Amino acid sequence: MDSSSETARFNMIQQQVRPWWVLDDRVLDVMEEIGREPFVPDAYQGLAYADIEVPIAEGRAMLAPRVVGRMLQALNVQSGEKVLEIGAGTGYVTACLSRLGGPVVGVETDPELAAGARERLAALGLTRVEILEADALAGPTAGAPFNVIAVNGSLPTAEPLAVLEDQLALGGRLFCIVGEGPVMEARLVTRVGARDFRREDLFETAAPPLPQVPEPQGFEF
Repeated sequence: MDSSSETARFNMIQQQVRPWWVLDDRVLDVMEEIGREPFVPDAYQGLAYADIEVPIAEGRAMLAPRVVGRMLQALNVQSGEKVLEIGAGTGYVTACLSRLGGPVVGVETDPELAAGARERLAALGLTRVEILEADALAGPTAGAPFNVIAVNGSLPTAEPLAVLEDQLALGGRLFCIVGEGPVMEARLVTRVGARDFRREDLFETAAPPLPQVPEPQGFEF
């Protein structure tokens, strides 16, 4: 790692992530350890550590570092826990989740993004990671139930979450961003019983939508 990259990563942690109430040392250590450059398209390398959503494909972008930090902190991934990530993108969040816990299944609808994520994660030597090319909102993912589910993008309404909540193990946590711009709610869902879930709105934010999620129907007059 060159000194400029090391400085940029340090500044990302100190100036973006920590001030946004990300205080979990495990999360901070992982975000400092895993460089973002391999996961950012060549045209945006200079923005790898910027406080923005870096574009990765048409209509797709990486979550801003501070949002990633809050998501990882809220999910509180523990060693050995099974993790499902929806919208794996280029694989950056997948790598962070893997370093924090156990095996990770990343689901991605874009074939090129999925192939690129596999290559990057293999180059990092992460062996307990699998990237599937599929639509995770269309039905259960092989390997369910999961202890942790990370939704790496926004949903216009909470309705599509039902298929994911059903895949949570007892005590399992799901992080998602729900709503429409300019302001959305970051939400943590915890399974507390066979049919019972606790839902907490954590903070306001905004994020690019997951692909292939139907737009909510508006009113007709």
